[in-house]
Amino acid sequence: MSAAPSSEFGDQLVDALNAVRDRLLQLRNPDGFWEGRLSSSPLSTATAISSLALAHDPADAVRIGLGIAWLAASQNADGGWGDTIDSPSNLATTLLAIAALTLGTDESIAVGMSPFAPQKNAAFAERKATLVSSPTLAGAMERAKTYVSQKHPTDTLVEAIQREYGEDRTFAIPILMNCGLAGLVAWRDIPGLPFELAVLPHCWYKAVRMHVVSYALPALIAIGLLIDRRNPPASIVRRLIRKVVLPRVLEKLRHIQPDGGGFLEATPLTSFVAMAMLPLFGGDQPVVSRCLGFLRRSQRSDGAWPIDTNLSVWLTTAAVTALDASGELCRIDGGQTARWIAAAQYRVRHQYTNAEPGGWAWTHLAGGVPDVDDTSGAILALKALGSEDGIADGVRWLLKLQNSDGGWPTFCRGLGRLPFDRSAPDLTAHALRAICCMARLAGDRVSQRAIRYGLQYLGRSQEADGSWMPLWFGNQAASGQTNPVVGTARVLRALEILDHDGPQAARGVEYLLRSQNADGGWGGATAVASSIEETALAVAALTGWSRRLSIRTASLRGAEYLMRGITRWADQPVPIGLYFAHLWYSEQLYPLIWTLDALGRFIGMTQPLSGDPAGEGRLRAV
Repeated sequence: MSAAPSSEFGDQLVDALNAVRDRLLQLRNPDGFWEGRLSSSPLSTATAISSLALAHDPADAVRIGLGIAWLAASQNADGGWGDTIDSPSNLATTLLAIAALTLGTDESIAVGMSPFAPQKNAAFAERKATLVSSPTLAGAMERAKTYVSQKHPTDTLVEAIQREYGEDRTFAIPILMNCGLAGLVAWRDIPGLPFELAVLPHCWYKAVRMHVVSYALPALIAIGLLIDRRNPPASIVRRLIRKVVLPRVLEKLRHIQPDGGGFLEATPLTSFVAMAMLPLFGGDQPVVSRCLGFLRRSQRSDGAWPIDTNLSVWLTTAAVTALDASGELCRIDGGQTARWIAAAQYRVRHQYTNAEPGGWAWTHLAGGVPDVDDTSGAILALKALGSEDGIADGVRWLLKLQNSDGGWPTFCRGLGRLPFDRSAPDLTAHALRAICCMARLAGDRVSQRAIRYGLQYLGRSQEADGSWMPLWFGNQAASGQTNPVVGTARVLRALEILDHDGPQAARGVEYLLRSQNADGGWGGATAVASSIEETALAVAALTGWSRRLSIRTASLRGAEYLMRGITRWADQPVPIGLYFAHLWYSEQLYPLIWTLDALGRFIGMTQPLSGDPAGEGRLRAV
């Protein structure tokens, strides 16, 4: 194949870019931002059903019925459930679904779990029959139990979950707690959580080797309290300590709960807190009441729940940089969007993670927590919009979070024992791109040193095959469910802007070239089926290294794949996003935003024909 696009192809390519751009602009909020739509989640739906069932409020009967109906309809053919309706079954989600069906349909269990639950009444008891027939539920439950027994024939449920998650108790203990509430496992078999550590200063968390990652503090407190009540520790000293610190622990939980009630705006985490607290304090306890209010407001009309309310900041900043890459920023009110992004910056110390002012979260809503990826995206977007508002503070925020290994973590510096607290190549690459905006202008020594250490980290974290592994993206079909294509693409974007044209970049480029599929697209790794999302990220990355014919040819083939797939797949995202604890999701806007970015960058490495300065017509040879 020639690396030169034909005139006809050039016209088609521009048409495709315009179609994606127009669709993206149609989905923009009138207030100047993009909200997107996260995939509905069987896992989130299951945890929400369990929580509402334990609340035993007759007003929730229809909500529970709708949720159960959706859950039953989303069961996979093998009897299990995946994290999305497009995901293969897994043990965690299947167990949570079994627990939800048990608690949501067996009133005696739901009532028996809490001394605060009222006696059964007709309105609540009828929920079992609401929208879902008993034979349907019985069949779903039987298939689910068969799936679990076939996948783990020799393990107990506790052993199977612990093997799945290893030493990280962030997600394992909440799952087992939910199973305990449904009577599926014995409380004596569920490991406890040291909730008393929550009263320590945040800076001590690294020293005490927390059993859960930094963002899971609410679960540590609430679930730790419930397990302590169901299976008290043998040590009298520990019992006394926990009794003494209980009021402070409860006050800590109240203090870190956002006004909207949803911890991290996340349905699973909020549900786990609610279902742990309900048997202890009842539904009128303030933290529990706000959790339940969040869950009730978050249910979708079809009965399902997403994993989080939205990724508004992450999507808006990505959309801005994509529009900038395609020369289309003039299509929006840049001032309005810049003001919206700037307003989402945290100007005070965050009560949850103790993060200093200056960062951004993934959402503008109250439950967000400032993190490296979203702060980096906000800085780059504001720079593209020509605004300086908050950029300097954002860069300083990033500089303070750099780990001693030279990389960047997600939320908190120095908590590197568990996976989602460690430095990661994708986060480091994004932070380097953002810091470079300031460093080039100011020649700041601190920034230059941070960039140097960051590059050294990227050099050490490169895999033997030339790839980099991302933290927050994966591929369900790839070995180990990793996504080296996304990780490598994100790092190459940073190396490009830093003019770091050396062996690391060359090996990364070669990895992407080897990983391209015969159809011109990319999956998450070599020989994995292509997707719009992964192809767009790979094309956008390769266009920055288009000095060789082989690279230009690969970019052209990738652009053709994107153009062919626009009409079929633009609004059919695939689950490549990883939420906390490897919880899969897809996002409606990822294909649109990343395709616009890729096509814009690809067209940008061609030259418009003479007399066509707008680039709306045919393209010259690359």
